[in-house]
Amino acid sequence: MKVLGNYIVRTVLSYTALVTLVLMALGALFLFIGQQNDIGKGSYNSTQAMVFVLLSLPSYLCQMLPVAALIGALLGLGNLARGSEIVVMRASGTTTVQFCRWLGFAGLLLATLMFLVGEYVAPPLGKFGRQMKIFSKNSELSFAGDGGTWVRDGDTIISVDEQSATARYSGVQVFRFGPSRKLLSVGRAETASVGEDKRWQLQNYAETTFADAGTTASLEAGRAVSSTVSAEFLGLAVISPDTMGLRDLLSYADHLKHNDLDASRFETAFWSRVARIAALVIVVMLAWPFAVRPMRSSGQGVYAVIGIMIGAAFVLLSQTLESGGQLFGMAPWLIGWIPTALLGTLTGVLLWRTR
Repeated sequence: MKVLGNYIVRTVLSYTALVTLVLMALGALFLFIGQQNDIGKGSYNSTQAMVFVLLSLPSYLCQMLPVAALIGALLGLGNLARGSEIVVMRASGTTTVQFCRWLGFAGLLLATLMFLVGEYVAPPLGKFGRQMKIFSKNSELSFAGDGGTWVRDGDTIISVDEQSATARYSGVQVFRFGPSRKLLSVGRAETASVGEDKRWQLQNYAETTFADAGTTASLEAGRAVSSTVSAEFLGLAVISPDTMGLRDLLSYADHLKHNDLDASRFETAFWSRVARIAALVIVVMLAWPFAVRPMRSSGQGVYAVIGIMIGAAFVLLSQTLESGGQLFGMAPWLIGWIPTALLGTLTGVLLWRTR
């Protein structure tokens, strides 16, 4: 039985690797096509675009691996079924439980790979690639700082504490300097937004102006400030769930809750990541019911179509809930686990019918 188990695991992993390479190649192509509008801005060129795509692939792998595992398992088991190998294995006394155990082990290996890549490889490479791209596009700007954002734009330095939404920030400070680096004014806004024209809209803006005769304080409900700093550039230092590992997501969510801040976005990302890792074990076992049905003689194309449809539905539901679940007041753990729970229920029903 150990020989059969190793054979099943090798078959699933080899076909999954093949499917993964195809999906990664397609993903790299589409990512590179998406960079065409940015090539030529600043010093960002085609070579850097290719490097950015390569650095983004580990993150893309973590998103596509559940789909690749499902399609790979369907193709691998379908190939064994077409050659009547599964029939011979079942005739020799191999039970559905044993097949599921072997398939589950293959899924566990893939889940381990996904965890390692998502925890230790994708975050630093994705962050480096993003920094490289933005710095190349905005070569005239300077950037510094890890705990918040500090950006120099000519004679103006802008500090941002945190990002509350896309292109929207809080705790914004504006420092203006004159000749010989003389400080002219210091201002602070409770919130700010950056438009596509890179024009800042500062709300509840308080400013202190320094002059030889003394200082002058002013308070305005709103002020518009022109700058070459874009929201995309500022996003470098703003913490994003996509660039964080599981431990970082959990610790940062705890930090936000301890400071009475909304941590639902990061909790949702944490539970969704955990659920996707668990889904890898399930999707591999989901291929078994299709391998033992009469449709095994219909060709591998049918298996691929079924895998793509189920995988696309899983990814679509996951992304829809992650982006819209909070609007309905759903708990973060519920948002993350609903797609995987539905997938597990479907797998359990199909396995029960083919036991």
